[in-house]
Amino acid sequence: MASVTEVLAQIEAVGTAQNRKVYRRHGAAEPMFGVSYKELGRIGKPLVGDNQLAEALWRSGIHDARVLALRIADPAQLTAELAHDWLSAVDNYVLAEELGRLVARSGLAREISDALRDLPAEWPASVGWFIVACTAEAAHIWSVDDLRVLLRQIRVELADRPNRVRHEMNAALIAIGLRDGNLRRSVFAIDRAVGPIIVDHGETGCKTPAITPYVERTLAHRAARSALGRKRKQPAS
Repeated sequence: MASVTEVLAQIEAVGTAQNRKVYRRHGAAEPMFGVSYKELGRIGKPLVGDNQLAEALWRSGIHDARVLALRIADPAQLTAELAHDWLSAVDNYVLAEELGRLVARSGLAREISDALRDLPAEWPASVGWFIVACTAEAAHIWSVDDLRVLLRQIRVELADRPNRVRHEMNAALIAIGLRDGNLRRSVFAIDRAVGPIIVDHGETGCKTPAITPYVERTLAHRAARSALGRKRKQPAS
């Protein structure tokens, strides 16, 4: 089992000044090493599921180590107490989305999303809505009626929510639009009424995707994949 000292040494060795510059533009703060996601993936692969190590990496306070912690933590072992503890230190959208992705894979997705979405602070609310974006197609988490309530909330509140919350609401609209045709029509109506959703991405090349085209492209891609799968299953003539 790798120690936190060993893992920190590994990630420090592959950090670069250029990556630190890029990550600062995305809101990450020192201390950080500037490790690429490719390298984090390589280092983290044999560590997946080591929650003790994940907690130690998080306590280091180093941005890259915290990203790695959220990627190797076992969602099945995640507790609400630990999720909220980690959330209290989130100060940028990278960590907010990594934490949201971890929670979405746990059994706590609905509980934690419900606890966070309406909070006034940007990062907790962002995590709450990002969880919706990750799980909206999961019928065991959200009923169609649940999602209709969220659609009404987004339409009413969108313009007044903090910058990054608007981005995650946009992502939630896309995910809800992929759930079924009736919800999709509602999402497209909201898009026509309030879109495009404006989000300030600072000195980065990031963009908040246009809802209707994104949904339509995704559906087309899924249909093409499905058709290819059916074709491969056909017996040779």
